[in-house]
Amino acid sequence: MRQDGIEIAQAATPEEAAAIAAGVEQFLRDTAPSPSGDGEGVSPWLAAGLLEGTGRDPAGGVPWGRNAP
Repeated sequence: MRQDGIEIAQAATPEEAAAIAAGVEQFLRDTAPSPSGDGEGVSPWLAAGLLEGTGRDPAGGVPWGRNAP
């Protein structure tokens, strides 16, 4: 059996299959994007940087998130 350049000569034992599945799961966890957060909005540091970068007045409010500086 041959798929995408990987040659499989024989079927895996249950232990080998479990090890492969665990390795794939670990890879997916390690390479997954960060969670988007807990709904608290933008961090104060990020909001301050966005305000400074766009020339907005911090006292005037922000169009994003709840954690304005």
